[in-house]
Amino acid sequence: MNSQSLGTLTNVDLRKIWPDEAQDFTPWLAAEENLDRLAHTIGLDLELEGTEESVGPFSADILCRDTVDDQMVLIENQLDLTDHRHLGQLLTYAAGLDAVTIIWIARQVRNPHRAALDWLNSVTEEEISFFGIEIELWQIGDSRPAPRFNLVSKPNNWSKTISRATGRDGELTQTKKLQLDYWTTLSEYLEEQDSRVQPRRPRPQHWANYAVGRSGCQLTARVNTRDQRVAVQLELKDRHEAEPLFHLLKQDRDAIEAELGIGLDWLPKPDKKVCVIQHEWDADPMDRDSWPRQHNRIGDLLDAFHHTFAPRLKQLDPSEWESLDVDGSV
Repeated sequence: MNSQSLGTLTNVDLRKIWPDEAQDFTPWLAAEENLDRLAHTIGLDLELEGTEESVGPFSADILCRDTVDDQMVLIENQLDLTDHRHLGQLLTYAAGLDAVTIIWIARQVRNPHRAALDWLNSVTEEEISFFGIEIELWQIGDSRPAPRFNLVSKPNNWSKTISRATGRDGELTQTKKLQLDYWTTLSEYLEEQDSRVQPRRPRPQHWANYAVGRSGCQLTARVNTRDQRVAVQLELKDRHEAEPLFHLLKQDRDAIEAELGIGLDWLPKPDKKVCVIQHEWDADPMDRDSWPRQHNRIGDLLDAFHHTFAPRLKQLDPSEWESLDVDGSV
């Protein structure tokens, strides 16, 4: 192929594809594959809760749930330049819906509003996140227009994490520093490997959570510095669905373990209301020289767990276990 065979990339007017925000753009964005595109841009796993959600006399464009943290995510759309009215709506809706992640999508985020989002990220608690995203449409020749999300404002994760985790003297403990470094390095590794799991904000704690595609369920990597152990887990946390999902998965235990190529610990843990399926091994998280090996194994297992459990979890119906239980078939 020579240079004369190359096409020209041209920008497409958003209104040509979506004439009306509420009737055209919002339903398009609310579709699963398009929410997945947006989620990948900001590093979350989003599950649609509803569109045009009521907030007093107003209605918010899209409301989602972050399936890892089980927190509400508000999305406000604007196919024009951002304006003060939408900024006010954004804050009003976020307060009324108790959303902790707020996403403002527009054709262009004007500099004053970008500065406002950056300021909100700097003064709010770690759990509160504001994102400014510009959407574009591009095509080559007569090809179908393709959407592109450009992240122009996001939380300063590092500064928020540090401020929340510091002690009275303003400094992280040595253990917290090590934990933060451990997960930060793992996140970088996952990005380099183009892992199927989306890295989350590293935090100074002994675990890191990742989405697996169903609300109330998550993948978790854990380190135990005292016992020198590392684990990758599937956690089922929904108080109504955890136990049924656990037992439905366990019915397929042989196939699951054969697919993964490892044995698993199946832990109902009814006292903690969390069911866990895990693989654990000996490793010293304090030994930085062994981190590459540890992160390689964690990354491989997270990918394998996601590949094995995500499609099963999407298809399972918790009521099937309940009916079997009533019949005494389990």
